Order: sequence, then structure tokens, then C-alpha cells
Amino acid sequence: MKAGADMKITGKTLCVFVLLTVTKVMRTVGNKRLTAMVGDNFVLTCSHKSNITMLTWKISPEVGGPCTLGYRADNNLTHTNCTDSVNWKFRPNQHPALEIGQVGTAHEGNYTCETVATEGNFVATYYLTVLAPPTLTLFCDDHGNPVCKAVAGKPAAHLSWVPGGNFTLAQEGHDNGTVTVVSKLTANSANRTNTTCVLSHPAGTQSKSIACHPSNIIIYLTVSIILCFLSIIIVAIVYRFKFHSDRLCHKTKPPETAPTQDDSMEVEPYTTYVQKENVIYNSVSDLTAGHNFPQCLSPGT
Repeated sequence: MKAGADMKITGKTLCVFVLLTVTKVMRTVGNKRLTAMVGDNFVLTCSHKSNITMLTWKISPEVGGPCTLGYRADNNLTHTNCTDSVNWKFRPNQHPALEIGQVGTAHEGNYTCETVATEGNFVATYYLTVLAPPTLTLFCDDHGNPVCKAVAGKPAAHLSWVPGGNFTLAQEGHDNGTVTVVSKLTANSANRTNTTCVLSHPAGTQSKSIACHPSNIIIYLTVSIILCFLSIIIVAIVYRFKFHSDRLCHKTKPPETAPTQDDSMEVEPYTTYVQKENVIYNSVSDLTAGHNFPQCLSPGT
């Protein structure tokens, strides 16, 4: 019994010793949360020790598969299966820093650095959050209502109006993890001279102002409709007046009669000629009636 009790005490002591040894050798830095902006170059640091025998970066992004970067001091070799955008900042034996070139939304996730050195084993873990600043646009719709858009933000932006009022809100997600938010003031709330849309986002705050005039749009549409109807009425009146005038002219015009022909004009030219010859003949007869011409010279011969 005594031997058994001694064995239990020895076993417990050994377990405590092993736990203390592991705790001393394996030093873990707490999980730190880091933030990077889309498009920036970002550097993650690791515990820098003088005598590193092996160094490994393990990357587990939220989108896509994991990858690793490794270094071994005994053969001074590095290996990686990560994309070109993730690489060593310096030579691993100089500084075990990791650099991400042109940060994108796909780089968001967990990053773990494991260092093996003469002082012991060290682990540093990070969670990288990638922010995409949205683009703010503000305009008036066809009804004169202000519409505010926060395009492609990560995370989704918060939109508000100054002065406040009733509004509708809609969100549209994109494949790259960004979100577009659309806010529109209602007709009752939009009838004011100046309206400001305020965008709140972890990447920063933006604001824009605009003045929409629904009444002017309604007046413009009303005037356009009235002018259109007036044009149609004027064209109809002109056409009717012209048609009526043509009918009056047609009724008052006298009927065309066949021209009367002069009886003398209907006589054939030959007949006229004969008549003139007869006239001459008669005139000569009248002149010679009172004279005694020889019979050979008389007109009858």
C-alpha cells in the first residue's frame, strides 16, 4: 500500500513538472485583432529571437484555403504555398515579419506565427480584419426624393439624414464581401430646401448635402403636358379652318359654262372669202352701171 501511494505521489509530481516545462518552453502570445485597409501594404510581426532554428507562418483566411510560409535555419531554406501577395518582409533569419501587399477582402482571417529558438517555442496569433471604405453618392430621384448610397463598404455602412425624417433602407451584398446600402427619404420628409446624408463607417465618416425640389418637377411636368395639349388643339383648329375654307370656296365658285361661239366665226374661211369676192364684184358693178363700155370690156364679158 505504501509503495502504491509513493508511486501515485511520484506520478503527480512528474505531471506537474512536465506541465511546468511545457509552459516554460511554449510561450503563447494572446490572439490580437488587427485592422487593415483595402489597398494598403500591411506587415505582421512575430517574436524576434536571436537564435531561430525554425519559423512557420500559418494563414487561415475566411475565404479560400489555408497556406503556410516556412523557414529552417539548418539548411537556410524557405518554402511557401501562399500567393505572391503574401511573403516575407525581410529574410526570416533577419526578422520574421510577414508582409501582405495590396490588402484585399480575401486576406481577412487568422495568422499564426510559430517560432522555435534556443530560448524556447513561441506562438503569436492574430486575427486580421479588412476594411473597405464605401463610396458615398447622393442624388434626387425622378420624384424629387433624396437618395443616398454607400457603395461597396466592408462592413456595411450606417446612413442617417440631417434633418431626420422617414426613410427607406435597403442593402445589397457583393461576391467580394462588400455591401452597398441605399437610403431614400420619403416624399413627406423630402420637401425641404437642403438635406444632408451622413455616412458612418469604421474607415471614416463622410457627408454630402443636396437640395431637391419636388414642386418644380411637378410644375415642369404639368407645363409640359399643358403645352402638348395646346399644340394638339392649335393644330386641330388650323386644320379645321383650312378644311372649312376649302369647302366655302368650292360652293361659291360659279359653274363653268361652255363658251358661246359667234355665228360669223363658225363660217368656213372659204365662205367668207366668197362673200368678200361677191362684195367686190357688187362694188364694181355699181361703179360701171352708169357708163357705156364697149361690149368687149363690159364686166359681163
